[in-house]
Amino acid sequence: MRKLFATTALTSLSLCAIPALAQETAQTGADGASTGSGIGEIVVTAQKRAENIQNVPIAISAVSSQFLETRGITSIDTLGSIAPNVKIERAPSNKTISQISIRGSVTINPAVTWEPAVGLYLNGVYIAKAQGSIFDVADLERVEILRGPQGTLYGRNALAGAVNLVPKMPSGKLGLKAEATYGNYNYWKGKVVLDLPAFGPFSLKLSGQVQKRDGFIKVVPNPYPQAFLAGPPSGDRTNDLDGKSAMVQLRFHPEGSAFTADYMFDYSKFDQRPDYAQLVRVNKNGLPQDIFDPNSPGYAFGGAFFPLNLYVNPQRQSSASIDGNPLYERSRTYGHALTMALDLGDATIKSITAYRNLKWSDRLDLDGSPLPVAYTGRDTSFYSWSQELQATGKALDNKLNYVTGLFYYKEKAETLGPQSFFGGGSAFQSDYGSHTEAFAAYAQVDYNLTDAFKVTVGARYTHEKKDVRRYLKVLNNPATPVVNLPYGSVPDAKYNNFSPALTLAYQATRDINLYARFAQGFKSGGFNGETNDFRAPTAACPTGAIELCNPYRPEKVDSYEIGLKTKFADGRVILNFAAFWDEHKDIQLSVFTANGAASSIVKNAAKARIRGLEIETVLHPVDALTINGSLAFLDPKYKSYIEAVNGVDTNVADNRAFPHTPKTTASVGADLRVARGDWGRLNLNGDLSYVASYYTFPYALVTANPSDQNANNTRSKGRTIVNLRAAVSDVPLGGTKAEFALWVKNLTKESNPTNFIDFGPGFGGLTVGYFPDPRTYGVTVGVKF
Repeated sequence: MRKLFATTALTSLSLCAIPALAQETAQTGADGASTGSGIGEIVVTAQKRAENIQNVPIAISAVSSQFLETRGITSIDTLGSIAPNVKIERAPSNKTISQISIRGSVTINPAVTWEPAVGLYLNGVYIAKAQGSIFDVADLERVEILRGPQGTLYGRNALAGAVNLVPKMPSGKLGLKAEATYGNYNYWKGKVVLDLPAFGPFSLKLSGQVQKRDGFIKVVPNPYPQAFLAGPPSGDRTNDLDGKSAMVQLRFHPEGSAFTADYMFDYSKFDQRPDYAQLVRVNKNGLPQDIFDPNSPGYAFGGAFFPLNLYVNPQRQSSASIDGNPLYERSRTYGHALTMALDLGDATIKSITAYRNLKWSDRLDLDGSPLPVAYTGRDTSFYSWSQELQATGKALDNKLNYVTGLFYYKEKAETLGPQSFFGGGSAFQSDYGSHTEAFAAYAQVDYNLTDAFKVTVGARYTHEKKDVRRYLKVLNNPATPVVNLPYGSVPDAKYNNFSPALTLAYQATRDINLYARFAQGFKSGGFNGETNDFRAPTAACPTGAIELCNPYRPEKVDSYEIGLKTKFADGRVILNFAAFWDEHKDIQLSVFTANGAASSIVKNAAKARIRGLEIETVLHPVDALTINGSLAFLDPKYKSYIEAVNGVDTNVADNRAFPHTPKTTASVGADLRVARGDWGRLNLNGDLSYVASYYTFPYALVTANPSDQNANNTRSKGRTIVNLRAAVSDVPLGGTKAEFALWVKNLTKESNPTNFIDFGPGFGGLTVGYFPDPRTYGVTVGVKF
């Protein structure tokens, strides 16, 4: 069986992982296909111990190394829709910033003073920020996706769920795997994994990859050279790819010892041009008279008039005339992690110590035209240090399982933001930074009341403290006062949270499991470092920085789940049903205003109910074929959304969009072994994923002014993506095994935009869109022993 994607619970279980995911009760042949009658057992460690995924009463999906390798997945942005009700996008204009939505919860703004709604982990180490969160890991063992609040075991800001990237550990045996890929757009990738023989108590594994690709967008001559601000040369390309990654893993495990220490160093670097911001809309109504022609959308620069409407194109472009130089996106991230474990028999003591460092920067032409309307940049530096102590074990004749631990976390984040609008007529230096310190204690206990009935109780207490600094200077107007608020200018923000969880699980038969779960989730509050809202000082706010004197509150959710997981037809069919009902309050909404220094305002404006239903299945009708399918529905509704209308707080819940919440998602995949023999084996696999239409910002659905930020102007029509691959593998070649594969991604050339930026009335409703990658195809050749 090639693909069995495991999920247990309430969200959609896109059962499309591979049996090699962990263990199988059914035997497997040399090609990895089951030689028994059933699908096999899938083992995961999402609850800090090994368990059959069908018996775990939480929403978890897991995909194995074989699935990841055959799909060419090495980073989260290429995961696609491996789990329904999980949507992963790249942030507008950037290829190294993720936007992860699970069950309708998402953080839109990637600023470093914001917290994500989904916890991202690399081998159990927390990746705190969206910036730099798309990086490559060349040799993944599996990816686990947990849906619903996971605060008890996964900690801070896992309000919507968690994603854990688990690399393969050193085996202590000599092994080499190398592959080379070439595709259209002059794409090439080289990947090497070297596992060295054990030397004494040490085992060492080295892995890494390099990939490059020409840009999807060709730069063509600027028709208005007098407006051209030293942009990229004609014939050059943007939206390219240039990335490098490496990982070093060293294991220390003396023979016969109960002690194991694992050190991991990971490094990833990207230096490339950003995603192209394509101009998809501009409105002549309400345009500033001193900048735009009153009769036609255009831009006045240097005494001449240039019509912006000539560059509006709602369809994907392959060429563009742009300005701004330099244009780039650069991300360098690395981390050290030391995990030490002592096995005491019925208990295991573990320590995870980690340090992570990020340098990230970009320069963007955000207006999608050859005119210098919007040119911005961010220079971010970030580091974090964390320490976790954990104890897991069994007691009372194995009737009780427990996990308990302590967690400490500290970070510093800084962003410098040069911005230029309207040919430098409006220019800013917009900087901000923050410190965060957090402490948590947690525990979870499973108790088997009978052989069939189990109760799980867990809780986590979290204490956090944050501060902020803000610097804002208007560069082209010396008379404008400089805002300079260093650390300590406003009181620290402090938050305490207690998040419980309760699960009841009932095993009706060996192959039928039911559960019900309640869990609370917590997403930390904080400061809006981008704030432009500065007023006259008052006794309550001496700095006049309203959003800093009044930091936004934590977002919380009460989540209710029920699930049914079944396996029948001699283990050849898995059919799972799940449903959830989430009650959110103090939802943190980022509303992009593009006023002054382009920034967002932050609101705890809304309460909402989000409910969903998922159906998943895996079919293994014959040993050579595995089919997986899933269908998920999502129903979000604001219960209240308070906003000032004409100076009066008004409930506008019926006139606001819910961002990144497609009502329907679906997927189907198949893995077929066509033939096999002494020459090797031929396999075909294909995947289709569907995402219904969705809004990308929480804007009004009905607006008075055509240039206002209307949610319908930044609504994605959704997408259907088809990927195919054919491979001849296990080919004997000089004592090694070789593989030759042909692949195509986005076969049908899906071209609906996936993300947008609407600049609002200050820019005449200027809106840019971001499109999925076009159809790509290529060949991969690899060897291993």
